[in-house]
Amino acid sequence: MAGKEISLMILFFFLPIFSCFFSSASLAAAASSSSSHTLNPGETINSSSSTFLVSANKLFTLGFFKTNLFLSEEYSNNSYLGIWYSNYSYPPAWIGNRDKPITDNSGVLTIDSTGKLIIRHNSGVPIEIYGGQTSTTTNITATLLDSGNFLVTEEVNNNNGSTNQRVLWESFDYPTDTLLPGMKLGVNHRTGRNWSLTSWLSQDIPSPGAFTMDWDPNTRRLTIRRRGMIYWTSGALLDNTDFEFLKTNLVQGNYNLTNVTTKDEEYFSYSLIKVPYLFDLIKSRNFISGWLLDYQGLMYDGDRGLMAQVSLCYGYNTDNGCELWKQPQCRGHHSQTFDLRTGYFNDSSDKASFYDKNTSLGSSDCREICWDDCDCVGYKDYIGETGCMFWRNQEFHQDLSGSASPKHYVLISNTEYVGGKKKIKWIPIVVAIPIFVMLVFGLLCYLKRRTIRLQVGRGETTEMNDLIELMTLANAQTGTNKLENETNKSNDLKIFSFGSISAATNSFSLENKLGEGGFGPVYKGRLTNGREIAVKRLSRTSGQGVVEFKNELILIAKLQHVNLVRLLGCCIQGDEKMLIYEYMVNKSLDSFLFDPSQKEKLTWEKRFIIIEGIAQGLLYLHQYSRLKIIHRDLKASNILLDNNMNPKISDFGMARIFKQNVLEVTTARIVGTYGYMAPEYAMEGIFSVKSGVFSFGVLMFEIVSGRKNNSFYHADGPLNLVGYAWDLWNKNAALELVDPMLSSDSSIRQQLMRCIHVGLLCVEDRAVNRPTMSDVISMLIDDNITLPMPKKPAFVSGISVGEENSNKSKLGKYSVNGLSSSTMDAAR
Repeated sequence: MAGKEISLMILFFFLPIFSCFFSSASLAAAASSSSSHTLNPGETINSSSSTFLVSANKLFTLGFFKTNLFLSEEYSNNSYLGIWYSNYSYPPAWIGNRDKPITDNSGVLTIDSTGKLIIRHNSGVPIEIYGGQTSTTTNITATLLDSGNFLVTEEVNNNNGSTNQRVLWESFDYPTDTLLPGMKLGVNHRTGRNWSLTSWLSQDIPSPGAFTMDWDPNTRRLTIRRRGMIYWTSGALLDNTDFEFLKTNLVQGNYNLTNVTTKDEEYFSYSLIKVPYLFDLIKSRNFISGWLLDYQGLMYDGDRGLMAQVSLCYGYNTDNGCELWKQPQCRGHHSQTFDLRTGYFNDSSDKASFYDKNTSLGSSDCREICWDDCDCVGYKDYIGETGCMFWRNQEFHQDLSGSASPKHYVLISNTEYVGGKKKIKWIPIVVAIPIFVMLVFGLLCYLKRRTIRLQVGRGETTEMNDLIELMTLANAQTGTNKLENETNKSNDLKIFSFGSISAATNSFSLENKLGEGGFGPVYKGRLTNGREIAVKRLSRTSGQGVVEFKNELILIAKLQHVNLVRLLGCCIQGDEKMLIYEYMVNKSLDSFLFDPSQKEKLTWEKRFIIIEGIAQGLLYLHQYSRLKIIHRDLKASNILLDNNMNPKISDFGMARIFKQNVLEVTTARIVGTYGYMAPEYAMEGIFSVKSGVFSFGVLMFEIVSGRKNNSFYHADGPLNLVGYAWDLWNKNAALELVDPMLSSDSSIRQQLMRCIHVGLLCVEDRAVNRPTMSDVISMLIDDNITLPMPKKPAFVSGISVGEENSNKSKLGKYSVNGLSSSTMDAAR
């Protein structure tokens, strides 16, 4: 069996074991429904009496546990203070005494008379969790949050007579082997603290092991080291949505990745995007997650699957994120690996084998020692324990009978011995044949293309012909007959040369880079006439091709409205394809709305102007443009703001064109962003102008509240911002939705209430009940219009939405200039 298959078997074998491992602790916590989430001075959490702290919503449990599945007597009685998910089969997310186990059942967690959080036990000096740095002790408490963070806080009296809690210590500052949502990997420059993960030593020994994972802010990548040597990297973080070599974009994944860099700290973190799952079995993924770095170098998140497999890195291969390091001369042919096999070596004498009893050796250490020993042909580690058995210069006899023979890690190569007979691997030969055929075919294609290009006259390249055809089509369909390049004087779309765009963007320098979207990178530029532009450069790895590029250009060329982003022209040269837009100095709405340091600039007057402008832009798309257009990805990051904070809808990569007499269209290719999709579109692929109205309603709630629609991560309660607004409406407390940054002036309350009311009408479950954008604008600006009572919206309590054929959009912290793009389909 291949090493990769073995590793996957180990992963999914141990998940149910972890479930059994925690069953007693979890059941005890669940049974103790009266368990508190706060430890006060004088109170205790006891190992002997099985007492626990349980977070407010019973998501996490803190208490003592043992890892006694496969351990020898030396380790079987060790107990540890840990935090774990209360009712889910995850290993502990945090351990307070991983390198100082308690050797009996005497552990007691308490806050002592000096304000220290300690573990008392019968085996020696108390284990200090928090050392106490305050003169007062009576107001200190320790609380377990639903995030899994364990806080030590102090109640502080303010001058005005009020009190607040000051955080003295938190477990998130001391990660073990698991990264929970909201935890940080990186460095705090102010305190000098590094946040990193360290694996267990073995399957059942939580002591710090061989592997560590940290965040490199300079290269924007995660790095896994083994004993200080870099074994694997994730590749760079791509647009805060994915890594090159880390499998976070699995169908089962719902991650929102974040990279933060300030003068005080640089770190990576992630949160969970709430997705309406179809099956109850996986609904827990909306609030249950933990990236685990295990003792073998595997990285996974529960039942979501394997994310990285560092155990496949040998120092000579660079696939899937593996790094290179110096190799022993005997391993120089780069074809050897270790494989777990059942059988025996033909000589088990002391001369042929030896046992290293070093208690600091884990499984990966055994492999490394054998790899560096040119005579070593195999090794064995011991489940749940430490130490290694090695074999030298011996032939291995594999047992294929299925009997209970012992298992060993055996060094194998492309030619290997199985049962004493030489077995030749045909994989390299099979792979080489199609590669050779592809090379020959590629050479023929190149020669043919080169011949065609040589036939094109001087100054009339294939790229220019394509561009002229494209621009002629675009201008003709917008009612103009003039084709313009940089020297023309018309105001139609322009053809920009590659040289002029390269000069405008300083050769596409990093200093000019604004960000990166699905289309590719976006750059700021300045033309020779001083005009500032935004350049969307199609990435060579983008899913967009020439046809999609043409479709998007033609579509945007048709649109002329003050609340839609303006396209200036394009550039095509060889593989280079670029769209040139007017530059928006204030970038996108989300960079103000969701940034605490910027949102105060959005007064209610400005927010209402933005709401009305977006509505006017949508009305134009739905009713007054020459073609009926459904945007399909309306959200805050796709709303640009000019220097006067006027909104402009951007990013028409997912838009669909309707004929005027078509009311709705059904598609099997669902694209867009979860949380903004109308229910009929998300579940059945049906979209219409009413789908756009639904997205507008969600966006209006975000503008009123200053919160993201997917900012609700609790196990119970509203699924999203829409559900929260509906709950408040039914409690006659709708104004509690309003952003606290806004003035509480009574003069704007009526307008705020009207926006919330109209927003609820826009997000009603049935499309037929939603107003048109024309009705929406009338209801927003005319106070004399009586509004109907809203009905229950969609997606307020976990209504199931099918995942199949859907394309999850993972949101970064903010968009830059809002110029991301993806394929645009035209409905026929």
